[in-house]
Amino acid sequence: MTAKDELLIGLVSISDRASSGVYEDAGIPALKDWFGATLASPWRMEMRLIPDEQPLIESTLKELVDKAGCHLVLTTGGTGPAPRDVTPEATLAVADKVMPGFGEQMRAVSLKYVPTAILSRQVAVIRKGALIINLPGQPKAIKETLDGLFAAVPYCIDLIGGPYIETNEAVLKAFRPKSAIRRN
Repeated sequence: MTAKDELLIGLVSISDRASSGVYEDAGIPALKDWFGATLASPWRMEMRLIPDEQPLIESTLKELVDKAGCHLVLTTGGTGPAPRDVTPEATLAVADKVMPGFGEQMRAVSLKYVPTAILSRQVAVIRKGALIINLPGQPKAIKETLDGLFAAVPYCIDLIGGPYIETNEAVLKAFRPKSAIRRN
């Protein structure tokens, strides 16, 4: 296995209170658990816990993609309508391409559980060779959202030049067109 074969995931929890120690962050541990159960391919992660500050969110996303070389970056928190919720603005500011289907799907999934899902402003974008997705902040909502959209992520990563991602099919089956499936 080479480093090129390993999926590098950036996990960014965006919370004023968790980043200042008022409470313990629950987003990153939830993501680590979800990926530990779901991914069959080699992977590792870069983690960041930062406050809701747009310039800091932008610089963190750039650093994870441009310097660390992440293929996938997931943010948690900061996607609602409150004045301090600026994650979508920061994400769009660093984007090369917007991937609107992800935001549509995240809201559709969340609407199955809570009517306030319509308040979410989650987005997904491509920056260079990385997919960046804004997730909700609560562990239960993170799992529900990933369960409802991750099947499309491995093929998206293929298309932008990242490593071939395989999932534990007993947990979640990745979808690819037949022509894109690698045979061992």
